[in-house]
Amino acid sequence: MAFTLHHNISGEITKELLAAGDGTNVSKVSLTNIHADTKCTVDLYIEKKLTGTFYLLKAVELPIGATLIYEDIKFNNNVNQFGLYIKLTKSASETPTVDVVIN
Repeated sequence: MAFTLHHNISGEITKELLAAGDGTNVSKVSLTNIHADTKCTVDLYIEKKLTGTFYLLKAVELPIGATLIYEDIKFNNNVNQFGLYIKLTKSASETPTVDVVIN
């Protein structure tokens, strides 16, 4: 059975999508700006303690209603390896809201 994880993220926030040790094989991440009035800026990255942060997407603007699909992601998500994170930054006074689907 295929793995799918859904997140609805709102606010100027950094959120862990997958923790190191989840042992998940990720093949695709879909990001959709569902806010009706404003674009938002997205960072998507993997991080491992004592190794660092590695950006998959850095400061990418998602227009209103736009979907970005990042495919062919490969990283080790086992114990003591990489976690997957997202950071949302508002581009106006509005609160960004993004739906995230991980396959």
